[in-house]
Amino acid sequence: MKRTSFFFILVFLFLFGTKSLMAQDTFQFGTATNSEGHSMLVDAHGIILDGKHILPVMGEIHYSRVPRKEWRREIRKMKAGGISIVATYVFWIHHEENEGVWNWSDNKNLHEFVKTCQEEGMFVVLRLGPFCHGEVYQGGFPVWIVEKAKSDPANFKLRSEAPGFLAATQRLYSNIYAQVSDLLWKHGGPVVGVQLENECRGPWSYYMKLKDMAVNIGFDVPFYTRTGWPKLNGGEKDFGQMLPLYGDYADGFWDRTLDDMPGEYAKAFIMKDTRLSGVIATETFGTNQDTEMTKKDLQYPYLTCELGGGMMPSYHRRINISGNEAFPLAVCKVGSGSNLPGYYMYHGGSNPLNPLHTMAECQASPVTNYNDMPYISYDFQSPLGEFGQLNPTAFHQTRWFHQFLNDWGDELALMDVDTLSEHYARRGCFEFRNDYVRILHEEGRASVTPKDMEWEGLFITSSSVQPFAKADGQLFFITVKGEKPQLSIRSAKGKTRSYSPKLDRPFVVDGKTMTVLSPEKAMAAFVIDGHVFYSKHGGILYKDGEEVVEEEWIEHPESLSSLAGSTPLFNAVLMREADAPRQIRLGGAKVAEMPSDTDFDRAAVWRVECEGNVEDKLIDNLFLKVNYKGDVARVYADGVLVEDNFWNGKPMYVRLSDIVGKNVEIKILPLSKDYPIYLQQEQNAELERAKDGVMLSLDNLTVVLQYFNPKGWQ
Repeated sequence: MKRTSFFFILVFLFLFGTKSLMAQDTFQFGTATNSEGHSMLVDAHGIILDGKHILPVMGEIHYSRVPRKEWRREIRKMKAGGISIVATYVFWIHHEENEGVWNWSDNKNLHEFVKTCQEEGMFVVLRLGPFCHGEVYQGGFPVWIVEKAKSDPANFKLRSEAPGFLAATQRLYSNIYAQVSDLLWKHGGPVVGVQLENECRGPWSYYMKLKDMAVNIGFDVPFYTRTGWPKLNGGEKDFGQMLPLYGDYADGFWDRTLDDMPGEYAKAFIMKDTRLSGVIATETFGTNQDTEMTKKDLQYPYLTCELGGGMMPSYHRRINISGNEAFPLAVCKVGSGSNLPGYYMYHGGSNPLNPLHTMAECQASPVTNYNDMPYISYDFQSPLGEFGQLNPTAFHQTRWFHQFLNDWGDELALMDVDTLSEHYARRGCFEFRNDYVRILHEEGRASVTPKDMEWEGLFITSSSVQPFAKADGQLFFITVKGEKPQLSIRSAKGKTRSYSPKLDRPFVVDGKTMTVLSPEKAMAAFVIDGHVFYSKHGGILYKDGEEVVEEEWIEHPESLSSLAGSTPLFNAVLMREADAPRQIRLGGAKVAEMPSDTDFDRAAVWRVECEGNVEDKLIDNLFLKVNYKGDVARVYADGVLVEDNFWNGKPMYVRLSDIVGKNVEIKILPLSKDYPIYLQQEQNAELERAKDGVMLSLDNLTVVLQYFNPKGWQ
């Protein structure tokens, strides 16, 4: 090599390295290197782990909404879905319901949850509040501080720099820190980031008070974040203090209209040069939100924390998520330049029961009172539901994409957006396409395909199949809906050939092996420790210690009997007919108000009877699937509410452990076509067919087994 060429290479490397270092230095974050010598940095592209760019995936689960005994299993399932960062809110109201009395036990044991994440190899981002929202009562503010804010606003005004409120927030942060201090990244733990506040306009001085408070308490972490929406009043005053993270949703329970896909929801399904969404929290911030990006905004990496992995039904807006939405959303964001897909929610949960009031958002509360939500259920129709049940379409489609991001992320993270139009984007050697739009264009499709992609001396110059994984010494692809598998490959010698491979059969090019998986085979394919395993029964594969197991949800009586022995049967006996449909009231937010507790005195009532015994060892893995039609259904055990559901066409699930051995009642209120609530087309059609325009039925009860098969792979 000539000396001059070598000199120019050194200059290039110096300039490139300096540029990366300068980008890192602009962010005012905490300790980047942990006690084991691993480093996590942030630059203008995204996250750098041990000197290598990564393209991780973040998924939201709320530990206090999931039983502690299930945490490890559910985290393993999230990991199987391709999640590498667990995000979780710390809901103030769950931990300090009474002033000065803190509860970090059982399902609220944050330390044990984060420790479990660490043991399962997951990073953690804590969303500290003080305001969280998360469809929790008063946005997570305990009743006592709301009352103080009302009686002494100068001292306790919520989400402000009022001294009393900041002092209470400092106690909150201090108590959270005490739970996780030994689990921060710098000590070898998994906590790599914290979010301050949520969906707040500022002012910037308030944000900085919260950050300074957190840092002084001890939250020394590789990065700090805030939600990038809404735009700050007065703007950001000090660049690089907090990463703005963005989001977008396929639909929203919060909208005030009763229309399909109102406002700008369709824009969530296009490639675009703005990171801001015009659809998040429209009940609070309006439908004409400013989505223009400033030069300062674009100096940050494009990261997200709230892509719609699903959506809750509110009382006035009964959204029914099919599962087809999450993958196109992620494709559009990554295609547009994002280097962190972050899903809200990735895993649903259940609100804790409070005998004094609901623990969910409601119009009747003093704070965060825009929507009525179920008292208990927070299923969110996410890839993993309230009890960890699988939403197959959302889970598998995003899982394939996440595996691709894991295996090609170090390359993709450094690829800028070369071409951008509404339905097409190109980043380096990858082409992103999407023309799917929820409800409006359901037959559309999303895909990522390589163009001029190098792999071990081969160049895939074009392809109609989607990269899936680098595993077992070969390259795996997945078919794209409606496309015949085709690859054009140029060898190291410069010769280009076209291939039409047979599905699920390896083919060899210049000694390199590739396989294109059929949709059926792809549904079964999981990459674990660099090897591909195939599930036998369509469940989820993950490691339990050193063993690979398959988790299935089984509801066929024959299968249940063979696996669980004597399986109980449940019958529903009608005890009381419903009264005529109630008169709908409009709540404080001027949308239909959910029924009160006393309204259920008018409901149809069924007594649930159990035939047969439930084995103690199975009790935690059995669920009752309730197929019904009506307005709202509630399940009571010995008079205590254990589950509820706003009907949107999907069944309700109930833990058998909550009801076995107790006096169980199901109460259902009738649904009238005259109610001012939003139902999707299919559910509206059912309601129109109902006699006299009123719908109410309890159709059947089915037992579902959550089964762990230690030999469920091939």
